[in-house]
Amino acid sequence: MAQNGGIRGKVLPALVLVLLAVSLYLVFYYAPTEAKQGVVQKIFYVHVPLAWNAFLGFFLVFIFSFRYLTTRKRKFDMRAYAAAEVGVLFNTLVLITGPIWAKPIWGIWWTWDARLTLTLVLWLIYVGYLMLRHYVDNPEKRATLSAVVGIIGFIDVPLVYFAIRWWRTQHPKPVIAGGKGSGLDPRMALTFWVCVATFTLLYTWLYRRRAEIEELEEELDDDGTDIATGTTVGGAL
Repeated sequence: MAQNGGIRGKVLPALVLVLLAVSLYLVFYYAPTEAKQGVVQKIFYVHVPLAWNAFLGFFLVFIFSFRYLTTRKRKFDMRAYAAAEVGVLFNTLVLITGPIWAKPIWGIWWTWDARLTLTLVLWLIYVGYLMLRHYVDNPEKRATLSAVVGIIGFIDVPLVYFAIRWWRTQHPKPVIAGGKGSGLDPRMALTFWVCVATFTLLYTWLYRRRAEIEELEEELDDDGTDIATGTTVGGAL
């Protein structure tokens, strides 16, 4: 397997670190403090990009799962798995940052709002996807069942996105593409889109690294190597 070493493997993490520093500066020193919510609103610049990239991760699971079912190529199953792991990580952070933002604004950590509930359901679906992969031993059966769950589970993503447009509950109205009256102050908008770019590159980097690890494990497994002990059948490595 060709690894992302050398210059190409170093540029992406370096760019992520630079953009993280720029994002922090923009969030705390450039973007104005929101008039009603105060400084706690600044978690918006982390919470929303995390959510968008969780959606991106589950979209990749959907695409790679579909490709696996139509081609039966193992590489697509491994890519779906890697995308799901990082997607669940981002979704978990969404469920953590959301209540941190909600408590000082709503006075409660959690409410069974449509978007919040559907986001939790989304997390449960893909945690189930990861658990399925650990409990089914047969590789082909595991890949097939996982692909089906990955495809069906993606149905919840558009439901989460449109929830605040279809139902008026506790969650605020959309400020991006929310129709008349929506939008951000130009400095807030710049900060937001830089943060989106930053977290998208962070997701990309983590996904690529996880996919590389999965491919390496697959190669070792194909060679008859016990990954846990580092030995091969019939002798030492």
